[in-house]
Amino acid sequence: MDAPAPSSPDKRQRLLLVTGLSGAGKSTALDVLEDLGWETIDNFPVRMLERLVGDPDGDATAPRAPLALGFDSRTRGFVPAEIIELVKELSARDDIALTSMFIDCTGGELERRYNETRRRHPMAQGRTVQDGIAAERELLEPLRRWAEIVIDTSAMASNELQEQVRSLFGSEGEGAMTLTISSFGFARGMPPLADLVFDMRFLDNPHWVEGLRELTGRDEPVGKHIETDPAFHKAFGQIRDLLETLLPRYAAQGKSYVHVAFGCTGGRHRSVFTAERMAQDLRSAGFSPTVRHRNLASRAADEIEGQRR
Repeated sequence: MDAPAPSSPDKRQRLLLVTGLSGAGKSTALDVLEDLGWETIDNFPVRMLERLVGDPDGDATAPRAPLALGFDSRTRGFVPAEIIELVKELSARDDIALTSMFIDCTGGELERRYNETRRRHPMAQGRTVQDGIAAERELLEPLRRWAEIVIDTSAMASNELQEQVRSLFGSEGEGAMTLTISSFGFARGMPPLADLVFDMRFLDNPHWVEGLRELTGRDEPVGKHIETDPAFHKAFGQIRDLLETLLPRYAAQGKSYVHVAFGCTGGRHRSVFTAERMAQDLRSAGFSPTVRHRNLASRAADEIEGQRR
């Protein structure tokens, strides 16, 4: 779900409600929003929301900074059903552009985070962390179902959550779409934020070629080897044509962020070369992609690459 950016010319008050499971990353998200120019308030008493946004008949032409409000199970007067009813009322107002975002995470990952930090879960008073997480998840489930934006941080590092929030709410240009082309290794996990994923494991693996193993897809000998695979040029051209068709349509629909990921086994050779080549061709077609290689610095390992074909 796309979200309003602070620099939009729309005169309505931008209001973002941020909630989620304790330890999932709500505070991190609010910090990023503050850096992006949003006014942020954490643990805001939701019952005071109408008083905060003011009279719907007030001066709608006065410039107002976008406002992000954080709240969760620790917030005084926290009743999900009442919050949803209040959000419905505010969403119907012509002077407010309201969005809800929920920060989610699996129970096992939350338990690991709490054990590492030795913090007490807010709903684990007199019971285990697992019980506290389960109770909070049940309490917040109506808000998760209601939210337009749900971010699952289970497999994210803090910087990845920050990147996701920036991509949703940052403003690099009026109506601009941010395009990211990335590479990754399937053996090291799927990218959690990709919109489109292309599997390049059908290509011959340079890992098993003498002299190429320690190189990467950025090195010319690896690129030349990949290009000798009879399947490469046809498949690459078809993917490029698909992207050149889809990307303008995503932009026309107002999508602010698109992440295209290319994967191979280890994330060092085939996916890296393909991502670099695709970014080059898309730049020639008028796009401005950012390129990221998740596993480029990972060591070459036979146990990761599997058996040689």
